[in-house]
Amino acid sequence: MPITAIMLSRWLEEFAYRMELSPILFVIGGILALIIALATISYHTLKTAKANPVDALRYE
Repeated sequence: MPITAIMLSRWLEEFAYRMELSPILFVIGGILALIIALATISYHTLKTAKANPVDALRYE
């Protein structure tokens, strides 16, 4: 996160209208990434748990 903050602040310096970086932006981004990851993992876990094991063994 510190490297990202430094890179973003340097990139934002080039614009006429500037936006200050606050830690809350990084927290929100981290929470959103965590929610997306958990939703994806949950979806695949439930899909696998509901699958019929006989169908999976039939192809092996």
